[in-house]
Amino acid sequence: MAREHPRSGCAINAAVEVLGDAWSLIVLRDIIFGARRHFRELLTSNDEGIASNILASRLRSLVEEGLLVRDSATRGQRATYSLTEAGIQTLPVMVALGAWGMQHRSTSPELTVRARILAESPDLVDDLIDELRELHLGIPRSAPEQPSASSRLQRAYDAAGESANHDALLPPSERVSST
Repeated sequence: MAREHPRSGCAINAAVEVLGDAWSLIVLRDIIFGARRHFRELLTSNDEGIASNILASRLRSLVEEGLLVRDSATRGQRATYSLTEAGIQTLPVMVALGAWGMQHRSTSPELTVRARILAESPDLVDDLIDELRELHLGIPRSAPEQPSASSRLQRAYDAAGESANHDALLPPSERVSST
């Protein structure tokens, strides 16, 4: 059950008590960016190799803490997990963590493309939040006639990948730095 009161009145502590576990952030990442909403998808499409018991525990915790809701699937059906507003609001936190990770940790260029694009595009982050609200909460996007944020992010990701592939063919002295 969700803790009624955090250990202290510190806002950072209160957030860390819910989001401080790496697996919880990875599960939220996969739901937000991977559109994975079922246990099996989260388990088998996870690059970090989460164990099924850890995944079950984190999903249960994220539901108890109010970041996810789980539909009431009947026997034989897959349960679907949806983000709550609190879960959606972790997106800017993930963008900040991704920017920090690119700056201060060893990362691979192909796996940091999304983090770089989002860190450089606050409007895209806002639009992605609107899109997540539509997908998970049923609240229509403010500009449904515009291309979705996820499709814009995918196009930028594809373009960055093409650029990286092109750069890989160049001699090191002519490559464009990706940092």
